[in-house]
Amino acid sequence: MNKKIIFRYHAILRMFERQISEADVSEVIVTGKVIENYPTDQPYPSCLKFAYSAGRPIHIVVADNSAEQSFIIITVYEPDLDTWEPGFERRR
Repeated sequence: MNKKIIFRYHAILRMFERQISEADVSEVIVTGKVIENYPTDQPYPSCLKFAYSAGRPIHIVVADNSAEQSFIIITVYEPDLDTWEPGFERRR
């Protein structure tokens, strides 16, 4: 991956409390599937990506700052079946 990864403070807090590592986030960025797009997010368009890391489902909201060649991690979480359909790709 050629782009730099920047973690927002909120994402770092959530990663710590949810025991999600930087390696998990990197894996989702590289291998993950975009399941929702947020093209009007400001200051950069973002999306929700999903992948399994170490057998665990992970969602990340990531913005793409193409001008600075960076990904900005906004939040990170493990989806649950109360909010997501089985497979974790569609909201209930």
